[in-house]
Amino acid sequence: MQGRIVGLDVGSVRIGVAVSDPLGIMALPHSVITRSSLEQDLNAVRNLVTSVEAVRIVAGIPLNQEGKPGPQAEKVIAFLDRLREVVNVEIVTQDERFSTAEAQRMLIGANVSRKGRKKVVDKIAAHHILQTYLDRLKRSQP
Repeated sequence: MQGRIVGLDVGSVRIGVAVSDPLGIMALPHSVITRSSLEQDLNAVRNLVTSVEAVRIVAGIPLNQEGKPGPQAEKVIAFLDRLREVVNVEIVTQDERFSTAEAQRMLIGANVSRKGRKKVVDKIAAHHILQTYLDRLKRSQP
């Protein structure tokens, strides 16, 4: 299936967004949605999915060290259940353990200030989630 895929890093305060190229090969950091109300958050994601003509959403699920969902994962799953009611694309999940930590390390390595990191870390984490998913897809193809 070709078409853009949206990657989401769903947090309590912000939702990081990444978008793939049309061939689904490369993820690009896109934006950050500041959370307000559930209805507005869902509308913001729906509008984004429509505007980039996405065919799928990949959302990171924050699993614990043992690979099991914890309280934050349950919140993300509940958000995705509601999102499925308002978008007309497939929603899949990707283990996002360490995605934010990896994004922080990368930004620190690039000498981005603490203030600057706060502005972009969520979309960089979404990029990491989406690129991991795209790479896994590529490896599974014959």
